[in-house]
Amino acid sequence: MGQEEPDLYRDTWVRYLGYANEVGESFRPLVPVSVVWASYGVATAYVTADAIDKGRKAATAHAQDPTRVGVAVVDTFVWQSLASVAIPGFTINRLCAASLALLGSLTRWPLPVRRWTTTALGLAAIPLIITPIDRTVDFLMDSSLRKLYGTPGEPPTSH
Repeated sequence: MGQEEPDLYRDTWVRYLGYANEVGESFRPLVPVSVVWASYGVATAYVTADAIDKGRKAATAHAQDPTRVGVAVVDTFVWQSLASVAIPGFTINRLCAASLALLGSLTRWPLPVRRWTTTALGLAAIPLIITPIDRTVDFLMDSSLRKLYGTPGEPPTSH
């Protein structure tokens, strides 16, 4: 039996593109907002490419069933949009905004030190939020959209 081919979007360095917006949000205190928005562009391109890839794989495996192709694309796109872009971006944004405000009111540190500290906190939080967000999105998808598909399929793995 042959070995399964690695998934470009899940098993290689490409998956780290899904973290671009979290990194962008972490650096928000230090960079122009256009850089942050560009990071969302990178993460959204990753999500879109992964959804297209999963659609192509479903089309190869289930050529006679276009519904399965549509489900693969929609499920991947919605899951990745929530778990890789919307929820982690919001989480890091609020964490960094709160930490910058708290550092401003609780310390006498110069603004550049507060900004760099906020960025470091945002970056440090990224690995801590991934699994809880992924599991929450699995639950949300299984409790809502995936009910339309019938039995829950294979939910996408972590970005």
